[in-house]
This record gives sequence, structure tokens and C-alpha cells, in this order.
Amino acid sequence: MMENKNLVILGGGESGVGAAILGKAKGFETFVSDFGKIPEKYREELVKRGLAFEEQGHSMDRILAAGLVVKSPGIPDKAPVIKALHEAGIPVISEIEFAGRYTQAFTVCITGSNGKTTTTLLTYHLLKHAGLNVGLAGNVGKSFAWQVAEECFDYYVLEISSFQLDGMFDFRADLAILTNITPDHLDRYDYKMQNYVDSKFRIVQNQRPEDFFIYCDDDPVIAAELAKREIPSRKLPFSTEHPLSEGGWVENNLMKLNVLQNTFDMTLYELALQGRHNLNNSMAAGISGMVLKLRKEEIRQCLSDFQGVEHRLERFMRVHDIEFINDSKATNVNSVWYALESMNAKVVWIVGGTDKGNDYSQLFDLVRQKVKAIVCLGVDNSRIIEAFGDKGLEIVETRSMTEAVRSAYFLASKGDTVLLSPACASFDLFKNYEDRGRQFKEAVRNL
Repeated sequence: MMENKNLVILGGGESGVGAAILGKAKGFETFVSDFGKIPEKYREELVKRGLAFEEQGHSMDRILAAGLVVKSPGIPDKAPVIKALHEAGIPVISEIEFAGRYTQAFTVCITGSNGKTTTTLLTYHLLKHAGLNVGLAGNVGKSFAWQVAEECFDYYVLEISSFQLDGMFDFRADLAILTNITPDHLDRYDYKMQNYVDSKFRIVQNQRPEDFFIYCDDDPVIAAELAKREIPSRKLPFSTEHPLSEGGWVENNLMKLNVLQNTFDMTLYELALQGRHNLNNSMAAGISGMVLKLRKEEIRQCLSDFQGVEHRLERFMRVHDIEFINDSKATNVNSVWYALESMNAKVVWIVGGTDKGNDYSQLFDLVRQKVKAIVCLGVDNSRIIEAFGDKGLEIVETRSMTEAVRSAYFLASKGDTVLLSPACASFDLFKNYEDRGRQFKEAVRNL
């Protein structure tokens, strides 16, 4: 038992308020501190529940009196408040770690550089449709801690970012999924790829032999890391490149699964999500369903009727025979690679934002094949212009979504595609990638 029951929550958003509600329910003296302004709906929630809070600044004396701190994933370890807590020896954990201490539910935990949201929502769709008592949390859905405090789910499907994993120590995933690992968020990891890889592999920490680890067998970074690590859980790989004895693979236009001596297959054409990257997502979700012994017909129906994810290759609208695709969720180069690879028409590409140390060279061949013009959308577009300035493409700089969409529209011809796939974080001009995607769709409607 903790002697010091002072719980400080850093950040007054969804995860922070959820952690505060759970903290109060578990008998902590709870205090929420946000360096910025707390959104109105969350401030109302704190007031209604009698939870102490402050905004637009940190009271360091009160924070340093904590026995435990739960921090928002958006706060980097380099922030002065976090450095001060580490120096004082006060434990700092993530909301996922905190909530995990108070639930015995079965957890399906999903991470990866790309595909994790689609895989999470598809897996949740599968479990919910099968009639399981399941919650959706982490990077999507309601706060995990909030649900643990007020709901009573038997299962949780959790999308977990590297930032959340960094604050997880004792938490254990019953079923862990790692979709892939490509360079991302390197600015938060001292620009060292191994630091980021280590963060992603925290998804399997504390796993036992009776737990499961589902992963992409085609990913060279994962393969190299598995060769160095002892992971006790049962491994269930998936591949689009070669058959496997157990897990998921593709053969003769069939997606084939073999899990716990149980087999399942369906044609690729039946899958709701098309494209190679989505095939990986479907296999990961399908394997999860097999682990949980869902009926095969339930799995088949869910994999064929899933509606997809907003802001991820969302085919939004046609204007004068020009298709506009919202891929605002593509915040790294690898996501853009998948997007461009799936394009069948000439592309006017809207790109830019807060660069996270991107290496654009892996896009050069696809840009040469598919892209006719580039519209930069960001405060500082110098690295994009430096990367693509000598590729013979027209490049336009813009500072607002309205300007970017109009520029792309004028650069496009009938039959072309305008693709918002930024390769960068959104924080220079937008609140988040959702805000960026919604502004894109609004600007397209207004053409």
C-alpha cells in the first residue's frame, strides 16, 4: 500500500480527467495540473465531481508533494516538471499503467508505427459484434481509467502509443499486437531509432507463456529485434510475403489463419479493407478473434463489413472528377508510403507540418511514379522543399488548409487525386490530426 496518497495528474484532457476520476474512486487525494488551458467539457467534469485542479501553470510545491504522478502522453520527459519529479524520485506513470492496476479484464493491446488505429477499431468491432462485454480505450475511445472507474468490462481493446508505453512498468498485455516499426517520433527519442524500438517492444513486457504476441513477420526491424530478445509469450506472426505454420498468411488470393490448431480462410476480395497494409491489419484482428475462440462466421462477417477509420485513407469526395482523399492520420513517412502505393491515379500531394526528423528518401521512387505536384502546408516547409525540389515537380507553399486545398484543386486535372497525407505532426497549424482532417473536408466542401 502507498503511504503517500497524494496523486497528481499532469494534463486535464481525456486521459488526465479519467485518471483523476479513478484516483478519487480509489481513495487518493487527487489534484489535476495543466500547464495550458483545460478544455471546457473536462473542466466542467472536474468541477461537477469536486476534483481539485489548476490550469495555465504548475504549482511545483504541490506537485512535488505527490506520492504518485500520472502524466499525459503529450508531455515529454524533457519537460521541466518531469525532470523535477525524476530528480525528486517521485514515480511518474501513464494513465494506462494506472488503470491497469485496478482491473482484472482481459487486455488486447495494440501498438505500431502504422495501422494501430485501424487494427484496434477492427478488433473492437469483432469482439463487440461477437457479443463480448468489451471496452475501447487508449489512443481511441474513452479514457481507460475512466472506464475502469465506472464501467465493468470483461475485455478491453487498447490502442497504445510509444509515449504511453514509456510510462508503463508493471502493466501486462494478455494479447499484444505489434503492427510494424518504422522511424517515427524520433524527436522524442534523441533521434536514436533503437530508443524508439525499445519503446515499442514494451508492449510485450511482463508477458507470460500463456499470453500471446501477434506481430508482422515481414518487418525487418521486428525480425532483428526478436533475434535479440527472449519473449516467453506464444508468438503468432502474420505475413503477406510467405506462408507460415502458425499465424496468418496469404496463399492463392486467400487470407489463411492457423491459430491454436484451428484454421480459417477467406478470399482477399471479401475483406472490407483493401490494400497490402490493410491486409496486415485484417490478419492481426482475425488472429485475435481466433485466440479468443470467436465463431468463424463472426470473424468473416466483421472482416467483410468494417467501415474503416476517419482520417486514414478516407475517400471523401469527388469535385469535377477530382477525388479528394483525407489521410491526415499519416503523420510519418511510412504511412505516406502506404498511401502513395495504393494510389491508381496521378496525385497532387498535400504534405507538411511539424517535421519529426523525417527521412523522405524512401518516398522518392513512389513520388516519381505517382505525384504530379506538391502542396506544402506548414509553417516551415524547408525540409520538404529540400527533399523534393530537384524532382521536376511543381511545388507550392501554403499556410492554411483553405489555401492548400484550393491550390491542389487548381493543380489537379480531371481523373487526378488530391491526397492529404502530411508525413508530419499537425501542431504547427492545427490542434491535432483530427482537426487537420476536418478542416480539409470542410475546405473541399467549400470548393
